[in-house]
Amino acid sequence: MPAPERIPSRGLTDAGRMTLLGKGELTVLGQVRGASNAVLYCSVAYEGEEAHCVYKPVAGEQPLWDFPDGTLAQREVAAYEVSEATGWGLVPPTVLRDGPYGQGMCQLWIEAAPQGEDDPGLLALVEDEEPGDGWKAVALAEVAEGKTALLVHADDPRLRRLAVLDAVINNGDRKGGHLLPAPDGRLYGIDHGVTFNAEDKLRTLLWGWAGEPLPAEAVEVLDRLAGELEPGAALVTRLEELITAAEIEALRARVAGLRSTGLHREPSGGWPAIPWPPV
Repeated sequence: MPAPERIPSRGLTDAGRMTLLGKGELTVLGQVRGASNAVLYCSVAYEGEEAHCVYKPVAGEQPLWDFPDGTLAQREVAAYEVSEATGWGLVPPTVLRDGPYGQGMCQLWIEAAPQGEDDPGLLALVEDEEPGDGWKAVALAEVAEGKTALLVHADDPRLRRLAVLDAVINNGDRKGGHLLPAPDGRLYGIDHGVTFNAEDKLRTLLWGWAGEPLPAEAVEVLDRLAGELEPGAALVTRLEELITAAEIEALRARVAGLRSTGLHREPSGGWPAIPWPPV
């Protein structure tokens, strides 16, 4: 089935949404086609509350040579936990739970805001050699034989937060289709199965700030996150159930590296910097 609208539960607190996702009865309504792993569109109901969600059973995951430990579902939940620790709320409520096809990740659908005629969006291809006001250059892209265009993203503080989060969680697959602007103005990122590798795997479309100083807000968040990643902290206890000790240590090292340089990450050169396909 084509991807349906992402419909959030209404009137619930974040804690209420987590309870709904974790304890509610899952009913599979269809399958989202085009995904490399099983992605099931579901309703979830609990004590009179109901919402739509995505359920990705571990049984439907394709094995990846460079992510041999744990599951993609666990990494999706770990990304949510770190996102919540930043206070930015960039990842929709996400839990690990049993479902109709066994254990998997269950995440609240987010209703993406429709793009109006005058809305330039978050990503664009332009024929100019330099990005215009309000845009950041990513890379030249081949759009036809012998013709290139400049790939740009919006100079948007919401995207900038997501770029920092991706550097922290080592996101290997930040595509344009993983960006969901909601009607209330919030921006969410989804599909975090290939994250937290102990080796540098950062691939993203959000390179526009590469090498620039981190904003003060991000510096404060990273300082706080460093404390929450100390051994024995509550966040670490949760992450220990989801990713390996080596991956947690690498997570600490990435946060320390960002704090030390005070700069947005730049491509390492040892790994493709932009995911393919980019959408």
